[in-house]
Amino acid sequence: MKNRLLCAIVVFVFSLVFNGTASAGAIFDSILKKGELVVGVSGDQAPLNALSKEGSVIGLDADIAKLIAANLNLKIRFAKMQFSELLPALQAGKVDMVISGMSMTPVRNTKVPFVGPYFISGKGILLKIKNVEMLKKEGINSEKFKITTLKGSTSQEVVENGAPKAKLILAGSYDEALNLLYNDKVDILIADYPYCAYIASRYSEKELAVGDTKLSFEPLGIAVREDALYINAVDNFLKLITGTGELELIRQKWFSNREWFKLLPN
Repeated sequence: MKNRLLCAIVVFVFSLVFNGTASAGAIFDSILKKGELVVGVSGDQAPLNALSKEGSVIGLDADIAKLIAANLNLKIRFAKMQFSELLPALQAGKVDMVISGMSMTPVRNTKVPFVGPYFISGKGILLKIKNVEMLKKEGINSEKFKITTLKGSTSQEVVENGAPKAKLILAGSYDEALNLLYNDKVDILIADYPYCAYIASRYSEKELAVGDTKLSFEPLGIAVREDALYINAVDNFLKLITGTGELELIRQKWFSNREWFKLLPN
């Protein structure tokens, strides 16, 4: 009787381990079988990600995604959509990965797994030079300011928590937010600091200024589908390119020169 019971327990445990291992790699296996990695990106967060003149996705995020796909012997396809649609698309299995300047927040991490960080960012302030003195005098938390930022982003949380007196106008994309700023519909745009610095540098004729301090600490990560083997593969590869210095070279490519400006639409 004891031997039968022991045998039954061993079979049951083996079944759990075997089934657990199989299910853990099911999503990863399906990605490998289709031979393509579908990556969700907003395409409007330069230098992290942007659209070139030819319509291809370029930037730090794009280069990292391409390296991951190449390492897995997969083709890559970028799925461009509004930032607020990225995580729902990942949860629905419409994309296999999201790498789009997305902060690894505790709330987001309750919905999807993250690998990273691959870059440490922070929120920046972009405004017209004519409004700099008023910002210094009033501070960002003032009823005199109208602020825009990306809907569903951590920038929205930063404004809601740090500047509740200001009027918040949410935008569906950074292009929309920039138009609001250019046309004086808002006074301030809150976005990732690298994006603010890029816009002020590229469009100097707009007479824009960037706040000299970051408003938050933002570890950017890669959101992936919930599969242990898949998460492990992406995590190990990110550690590899970090350790070899390749990730740092990619960062320098997009943050330390302006040559890539030529690739962008006018």
